[in-house]
Amino acid sequence: MSTRAWRDRIVGDRMTVDQEFADAVENSQFSRQQWGLIMTAVEFEIHDPETDSARLVADTEKLPHVMDELENIDARTNSMGGADDSGGIVDSLRGMLGGNDGSDEQLAAAERLAGEYADRLQTHLEERGKWDEIRAAARD
Repeated sequence: MSTRAWRDRIVGDRMTVDQEFADAVENSQFSRQQWGLIMTAVEFEIHDPETDSARLVADTEKLPHVMDELENIDARTNSMGGADDSGGIVDSLRGMLGGNDGSDEQLAAAERLAGEYADRLQTHLEERGKWDEIRAAARD
């Protein structure tokens, strides 16, 4: 069975976990719009599906490609909501020159949150008796 096939089997479970995970997102540094973008860059894999120690993990390799867009989402949201952009030109220049140290911290936070989501999704699958079926599908 293809990787796509086992992923297709958990679409409904992901929707359920998305709803359950909303509080974790709300308590994070990311807005819902940012989290949605982060999740477009995250793929899920099952490491060692043939063993009892198999784990569902978040592959965050593509996350760096969307991190700049997270700031654009913030800028659009702030401009629509009338929020004050206190960073101004200095922060804009620093970002263009690669001096934004916060982006590494933001990337690490996104990776952690995606990992927590993967853990919660695996727990959800285990609690519903679907984990072994998904592992078997990933093996094939």
